[in-house]
Amino acid sequence: MQRRVQRDQQEQRATRLHRVLVCAAAVPVMLIAAGCSSDSGSDGGSGDGGGDGKSAGSASASASASPSPTVRPAAYGKLPEPCEVLSKKTLGDLVPKAKSGKEGSSSDTATRGNCSWDSLDNNGVKGSQFRWLNVSMLRFESDAGRGAGDARAREHYLKQLQDAEATDGAKSPKTDPVTGTGDEAAVVRYELKKKEGTFKQQTVVARVENVVVTLDYNGAGLAGDKSPSADDLVKDAKRAAKEAVASVSAANGEGAASSTSPSPSESATESPSKSASKSPSKSAAKSAAKSTSERASASARS
Repeated sequence: MQRRVQRDQQEQRATRLHRVLVCAAAVPVMLIAAGCSSDSGSDGGSGDGGGDGKSAGSASASASASPSPTVRPAAYGKLPEPCEVLSKKTLGDLVPKAKSGKEGSSSDTATRGNCSWDSLDNNGVKGSQFRWLNVSMLRFESDAGRGAGDARAREHYLKQLQDAEATDGAKSPKTDPVTGTGDEAAVVRYELKKKEGTFKQQTVVARVENVVVTLDYNGAGLAGDKSPSADDLVKDAKRAAKEAVASVSAANGEGAASSTSPSPSESATESPSKSASKSPSKSAAKSAAKSTSERASASARS
């Protein structure tokens, strides 16, 4: 009987010892699993102090490799009054019987504007001379999604020329470059027959920086009067267009000298650099250098 009791007690002690050993063996496994779980969470975290910082470094590198898109600022920020871009003398020569200009409606006068004049010199049975003049201006802003203002203006400049050449009913349209007017300019000339007579049309399209100026000028001899000289009309139209471009430059603080820029081929290479020179990068660099110098002086004094 006593031996049975001793044997039972030995078996109970053996059972307890086995349980202790099993638990002791399980503890490191649990700790290792917990450790692995913790490390995994740190690697995939948001970089709030845990892990080895690989996630934050990757995000920083990605941000450095893909900066926000930038575009050079537009040179011109406003337009002149449309009906005041031409002098009284010029208007007297081109539309002598015009009393005043008629300004077109615009919801944003800083972006677009136009003005027109018409003149009818009636000589009774000898016929009459008709003249019509219109000046329109369109300014383009720089946009990160659509490009720099001057580049957008050039696209519009080319489209205006194409539209003039494709005018319905235009007879033998001819396009010639115009020098000394803005960054680039050209004139499209043709005849247009209407029931009143044959009209001689001149369309001068010019671009200065981020603004496009389109000047339309036509004339006709009506009721039996002779037709005006096409060459004279073209000469007058070119002179008026040059004056209108100069008014745009003057309205933005630049003298008439800016309206006598180089040829279109030179403008393609010079205009972007000129616009870029007006960006605030130089000023920002100067300010940063000054700030660094002040901090260094303060550190030396302390």
